[in-house]
Amino acid sequence: MTAPLIANLERLLGGPRDTALLRFSLGTEYLKAGDAARAAAHLRAAVMKDPDYSAAWKLLGRALAEGGSQRDALDAYRAGIAVAERRGDKQAAKEMAVFAARLAKALAGGGGGG
Repeated sequence: MTAPLIANLERLLGGPRDTALLRFSLGTEYLKAGDAARAAAHLRAAVMKDPDYSAAWKLLGRALAEGGSQRDALDAYRAGIAVAERRGDKQAAKEMAVFAARLAKALAGGGGGG
């Protein structure tokens, strides 16, 4: 179902419904489809449209990590943590902090790309 859903969502791009939620939805579907690069592009657009969208920051971090961009993923998680804490979204902040700590540890050990 992912491919037809992606096609339907992409038809909305560039129109009045091209919102952070649309970009988040596309990012989610591309990640499910295994296309981390496209997912990250849409998730970056989501946080540009709504910088306070903590769920988009969290998924952006995941997409970047899955795509091999660990340093960028760490930056996304850190930005998302700041947003989530400012908004009182404690669960999202906690989850991103765990992911960020794992990435930081891997990067400090010489693993990961950027």
